[in-house]
Amino acid sequence: MKKLILVAFLISIASYSCKKKGVFTKNNLEFSSDTLIFDTVFTTVGSTTKRLKFYNNNTLPIQVDEIELVGGDASPFNLNVDGISGKYHENFEMAGQDSLFLFVEVTLSVNGQNLPLIVEDSIRFRTNGKDQYVNLAVWGQDAYFHVNELVSGTWANDKPHVIYGLAAVGHFDPFGTGQEVKDQTLIIPAGTTIHSHKNSALYVYKSSLIVEGTLGNEVHFKHDRLEPFYDEQSGQWRGIILSQANYSTIEYAIIENAAVGLQVDTTTATYTLDLKNTIIQNSQFYNLFLVAGPKVVAENCVFGDAGLISTYLFAGGEAQFKHCNFVNYWTGSRGGPAFAVKNWWEFEDFIYTRDVINTSFDNCIMYGNALTEFVIDTFVNSPALFDVTSSNCLIKREEPYGIDYNYLLNTIWNDLPLFIDTDLKDFNFEAGSPLDNAGISTAGVVLDIEGNSRNLTSPDIGAYEN
Repeated sequence: MKKLILVAFLISIASYSCKKKGVFTKNNLEFSSDTLIFDTVFTTVGSTTKRLKFYNNNTLPIQVDEIELVGGDASPFNLNVDGISGKYHENFEMAGQDSLFLFVEVTLSVNGQNLPLIVEDSIRFRTNGKDQYVNLAVWGQDAYFHVNELVSGTWANDKPHVIYGLAAVGHFDPFGTGQEVKDQTLIIPAGTTIHSHKNSALYVYKSSLIVEGTLGNEVHFKHDRLEPFYDEQSGQWRGIILSQANYSTIEYAIIENAAVGLQVDTTTATYTLDLKNTIIQNSQFYNLFLVAGPKVVAENCVFGDAGLISTYLFAGGEAQFKHCNFVNYWTGSRGGPAFAVKNWWEFEDFIYTRDVINTSFDNCIMYGNALTEFVIDTFVNSPALFDVTSSNCLIKREEPYGIDYNYLLNTIWNDLPLFIDTDLKDFNFEAGSPLDNAGISTAGVVLDIEGNSRNLTSPDIGAYEN
């Protein structure tokens, strides 16, 4: 009898042990946040701590295989899980319907001016063969940081501004209340530098952007990576977006290394944008993207290298370009010319068209390292208006437009502009250039982009007056 009881007891233990190995949930963790942002200015504070809560919202326990900092030993962050400090933790069990705090500490060198503006890492959680990540970001230098923030007023220019996510001047229903924010104004004074993080943007909605750069004291929009390697890397931030914007002005700005440098779309204003003495270059897709009806005037501007089209007027609008350089010398293959205008689009097998009106090019350059740098794409027999004129422009095109394009007046086809150095983006030109004194008089444009006086009767073509 005792032997039978012992055998039954052993079988019971074995059965319980087998069951225990199979009672863990096959689901994963949930987190109080997908990103921890340390928004203290770390040029004055060396370290601080944030906390993250992670949950097992299942009824069964869960086996957490690993928690680690992706940056490893080199990471400035450190983890504390359930009272144990370290950059790597493994093999612990959480009960069903339980949660734990994870404390994250970061330590940066005080006044470490060699640090990036934003220092990042991530925490990897592995459960049931699946990796889940929580992002970490800390400010590495002293700056004004705008993290998914509504902005307006006048920005100070005594230190850089950094956009992380979205800096929005107005926004459609930002808080889910059913009410939009509009008719705001952001003024950016001369000498301000704005750094934007990956996929971040300055977004202007039914509001105004006033950029007040001056010659030699430009407003500079660029990426937030400070290492020299990134100076020529395109697509490092989203760009500036004017959406249904009120009247805005941008003067003496440099916008570079974005996905789309400046996008302007859809307006009900008399004019959307005055753009003067501005350089937009090295954009992944477009430097200037005008879409769905904006109204823009651009003078003395340089639209440089872009991976697709340097300037694209798409799906209608109005634009006057005076003394502008559309000069695309993108290295490697690219998907379009220096300038393109297209008045139609296709959606669900239906062709739509929109008017392009009051659009002109006076004393402009469309040139680069492709065979064709100027494309007009209109839909045959379209009911849409196409009111475009070009006067005294130098255009590179493999097959020059013929007499049917009688709105292209005094065009110089395919002559070498004799730029000083396209690699260095120096678009001044040498003696003997066909640009020299080949323009027509343009009212109001009395100086070039470098502040030189123009010949008022026979100015040079392009943004630079020799």
